[in-house]
Order: sequence, then structure tokens, then C-alpha cells
Amino acid sequence: MKRIISLIFLILLVAGTIFILSRSKYQTSQGEIFGTTYHVRYNSTQNLDKEIEQELFRVDTIFSLFKENSLLSRFNRGEDKGKGNTLFAEVIKLSLEISNETEGAFDITVAPLVNAWGFGFKNKQPLSNQQVDSLQKLVGYQHLSFNGKELTKDIPNLQIDCGAIAKGYAVDRIAKLLSDKGCQNYMVEIGGEVVVKGNNDKGEKWKIGINKPTQHALPTEEDLQTLLSLTNCGIATSGNYRNFYIKDGKKYAHSIDPKTGYPVQHSLLSATVISQSCAKSDALATAFMVMGLDKAKAFVETHKDIQVYFIYADEKGNYQVWMSDGMKPLIDN
Repeated sequence: MKRIISLIFLILLVAGTIFILSRSKYQTSQGEIFGTTYHVRYNSTQNLDKEIEQELFRVDTIFSLFKENSLLSRFNRGEDKGKGNTLFAEVIKLSLEISNETEGAFDITVAPLVNAWGFGFKNKQPLSNQQVDSLQKLVGYQHLSFNGKELTKDIPNLQIDCGAIAKGYAVDRIAKLLSDKGCQNYMVEIGGEVVVKGNNDKGEKWKIGINKPTQHALPTEEDLQTLLSLTNCGIATSGNYRNFYIKDGKKYAHSIDPKTGYPVQHSLLSATVISQSCAKSDALATAFMVMGLDKAKAFVETHKDIQVYFIYADEKGNYQVWMSDGMKPLIDN
């Protein structure tokens, strides 16, 4: 009898061990999307590669400006208002909220200016004052109206570009997919925008690096500014230190101020934002790069639900850092 009980105990022990080991398996899904790469690390007994790919493709077919039949392209041509598309509605709603909150520093209608300055589909070429004035007539989130179901515009030629929020939103969508599948621990990264939940495969919080604002195409470990220890949040970084060009000795950064129509000229080199969603972090990081250091700091002081890490250049051109109080405990020393 004792031998039978011992045998049953051993079987249960082995079964329990197998179950624990199977539950602790971390899997990796990676590939290319939105003109960049994605990397997903998650704790699950299921292989979710196909589901992840399908969700990314779904987002791409809505927000891509490179696909003629995407919902966004159809809206820009006046052929679609996005009625009934939940994902489109969520991004538009958040975009307009952040536009209002940042007093227009974030504006999805700035696409014509971005393109004309050479950071979209056209060649890099500085604009005349007259060209900027003409294009600004086609810019302004106030020309958009959203009733919760469909988006309309009062300027027929107005176009929108969700590139500064859609990538972060895609990260959130994959995070939701993983959570819906029962995953308690994961890291989702698309082109540097990240959502983390739970712990990594070492049982620790996820380690996410912030790069120094160098101009290297492929950052190395030496280019790491600092390391953060994070869980249950979305993080995004925007910077002008790689996406720029020099024409006739003048530097033109890719952050375009919707109010002036010109590339920004200030000391802020990169803005890293942590919030509860990657889409929000993505949009705010873009807004801060438009605002500049002083206005961005003032915004952060009145919005305690976000944490930031700003890298800027002082008068001598040296790198300096300003961070919110809540960011300091997240730095992994």
C-alpha cells in the first residue's frame, strides 16, 4: 500500500514538474512590419506566431500610407470615413485627445509638411516661406471631426498620417492579444516601441535600454545611455538625432512644428516616455520633440501619470539629462 501511495505521489510530482516547466517556457516571435522589425518574447505553451502576424497585418492594412487600399489611404482620398472600424476609431480618438492636450504639438494632419520637407515620399528639399504658408492651409487637427464612429474633414485635400502613433498602437494590440491568450509575462517591441508585462525568463522585471543620441545606424552597447527595469507599461522614444539631413550647411530635423510649418530648432535630442499604453507614449514622445525641453518639462510637471527621460544638448554641445521624479526608481544601476 505504501509503495502504491509513493508511486502516486511520484507521478503527481513529475506531472506537476512537467506542468511548471511547460508553463515557464518563453517563446520568441520576430519578423518585419511597417518598414521595421518586431520582436515578441512571451511566456506560453502555445505558439502564437500566426496570430501575431495576422494582428500586425490587420493594423498595417488600416494605417499604412504605402498601401493604396489601406483605410487611411482611402480616407485621404475622400473614399472612406472609417465607419465601423474599431481600431481606426481608437487611434483617431486618442490622437485628437493628445492633440488637444498638447495644444497641437501632436497633429496627425501634419503629413503634407513632413512630406514636403523630405521626410515622407518626396526628395529632401528646403521649402520657401510661400510654400510653407500654402501647405499650412492643409494642416490642423481642428479641421477633423470625429463622432465616435466616423471621421470627417472640412478641407477636402487634408490628409492624415498616423505614423507617430500607429506603431505604438500596434504594440498595444499585440500586448492585448497575448493577454487575451492568458500570457502573464511578455515583452513586445516594434521598431523600438515597447510594452512589457510581468517578468522575463529570469523572473526579473524587463530590462529596456535608452540609447545615447548618436548618429550610428546600428547602435551598440557602448551607445546605451541607461538601462531601465520595467513591468506593466508602454515605453516609446522619439529623437531627431538620426532622421535629419543637411542642406547648404543647415540641419533639418524630421520633427515638424505644425504651428510654424518648419522643422524644430531646439536643444532636445531625444524624449523617452513611459505610460500605461505604448500608443500614448509614442504620441507624447513626438509631441515633446516638437515642444522642446522647457515646454515639455512644464507639461510633465502637470501630468503625473507619465514618466519621461529627456536627453538634450547644453550650450557647449554636451549631453545632459532631465527626468521626471518617477523615472529615477526605474533606472537599473
